[in-house]
Amino acid sequence: MKQTVIEAALGKTGADIIFKNAKIVDVFSGKIINGDVAVKDGIIAGLGVYNGENEVNLKGKYLIPGLIDSHMHIESTMLKPSQYARLIAARGVTTLIADPHEIANVCGAEGIRFMVSDARKVPVDFRFMLPSCVPATPFEPSGAKLDAKALTELKNDGCFQGLAEMMNAYGVVNCDPEVLEKLELFGLIDGHAPGYTGRELCAYAASGVRTDHECSTAEEMTERIALGMYVCIREGSLAKNCAVLSKGLDKRNMSRVTFCTDDRNIHDIVSDGSITNCIRIAIKQGVSPIDAVTIATRNAAECYRLTDRGAIAPGYIADLAVCDSLEELDFCAVYKNGVLISDGKKALFDVPEDDIPPQLVNTVKLSKLSADALYEPFDPKKPVIEVIRDSLITGFYHADSDDGLNLCAVIERHGKSGSIGKCRIKGIGLKNGAIAQSIGHDSHNITVLGASADDMAAAVNALGHDGGIAVVRDGKLIAHMPLPIAGIISEKPYEEVEKSHRAVLSALGELEYNRDFEPLMLLSFLSLPVIPELKLTSGGLFDVRSMQFVKQD
Repeated sequence: MKQTVIEAALGKTGADIIFKNAKIVDVFSGKIINGDVAVKDGIIAGLGVYNGENEVNLKGKYLIPGLIDSHMHIESTMLKPSQYARLIAARGVTTLIADPHEIANVCGAEGIRFMVSDARKVPVDFRFMLPSCVPATPFEPSGAKLDAKALTELKNDGCFQGLAEMMNAYGVVNCDPEVLEKLELFGLIDGHAPGYTGRELCAYAASGVRTDHECSTAEEMTERIALGMYVCIREGSLAKNCAVLSKGLDKRNMSRVTFCTDDRNIHDIVSDGSITNCIRIAIKQGVSPIDAVTIATRNAAECYRLTDRGAIAPGYIADLAVCDSLEELDFCAVYKNGVLISDGKKALFDVPEDDIPPQLVNTVKLSKLSADALYEPFDPKKPVIEVIRDSLITGFYHADSDDGLNLCAVIERHGKSGSIGKCRIKGIGLKNGAIAQSIGHDSHNITVLGASADDMAAAVNALGHDGGIAVVRDGKLIAHMPLPIAGIISEKPYEEVEKSHRAVLSALGELEYNRDFEPLMLLSFLSLPVIPELKLTSGGLFDVRSMQFVKQD
């Protein structure tokens, strides 16, 4: 192959495809090059002036490298990888760094293998990181556990880019033996250390962790970059850090950041894109369009040691996207390995349908619940979770009365204990109805929020063995979106999933609550006991700072 590419670069043999009259975004020098790009065997052979039989005249349109999402969880879209590829291809993304720890927490190694296998069906490059924390902490029951031995066996499959986000930062800095054993598996390790600073952050970085996507302030970003880490600037559906962090970028630190979506729902991707959304936000904050594209391509490739992509240069994979405007990123064509995979409106490839492995279905093991099981009298001595706009971080709040507070419960659903944690929530202001879902990072127990225990019970009982999302108003089920794969993923094409999700959002529109919050994504993070400060697990309220359950007087 190298010989044919070299000869095509020299013009001795014809290229497979030549992009004529392009405005080429040079992510190395930060310039626009006017010229042609010759592609041979899926590889960029040369830039300059080329002619051939198969020419695509771009007529002055921009040609950029395929975008790279540097950290994301496919499961948060409720789609199989193959269906997510159909959705994202039209939005310029050709490579994703994916952490399948959501399905791993429900179904273990079989869930991971399913994601890898399904991703191989499509011409979008999924680079999987091996989940490091299944479960995220030992304080909440999940459906599976992957220790260092299990991870070693999975690593031997040879299809993982590195170790996924090490959420057990507490275990790292306290030298937990099993955590240290996991850290030895890969040289490339993703991080997750919200609130860590000073010596603790130094210790975390010294363990070999090289990225963090949990920065919410420019100061946090600056400290991590100074310690040699990459910061993955996140714009998800709930956690939105791109605008704030982009303001802290300059020519000195810009090479050490990437863009990622982490957890972004299907509606937001259909409406605003994924990495294109990050680029647009950064540009609005003063980042130049070429720099923003560089962050989304070259920087991400260098961070994850993908030396064959992320730029338009000889010897690089021909992952390319064509658009009229770098500010709008209105793609009219997307190429993977030199092959057209999208016309900017839809994917131009199909996905073969396969049966879902039986181990991944009927995973919600739950008996019918009564309202009494979900209600407890208000206790002013018990802290309340206060939610914060555009953030995964929650606060402690002490209330004198129940006014303005909502009931919340997390129910173990893996058939292990049936335990139920209960608390009050401040900030959502739900005045009628209830929302229940089997999506709850990362153990994916059932989380339910309601204005009354009766509606909460009706919503939980509507989930059945498939799980998913249920919305109830005045005792009546007004929306149910089943998610048969592990209780978190649909088996359907993305168009049908998006339609079902819109029906759920429409049902939510019938409820009265604080519209500053996206309630589904918010609910999914209320039970994650690795993000400060106060969370609710099936075992009760959990203080993330001290890593222990809140004691009741």
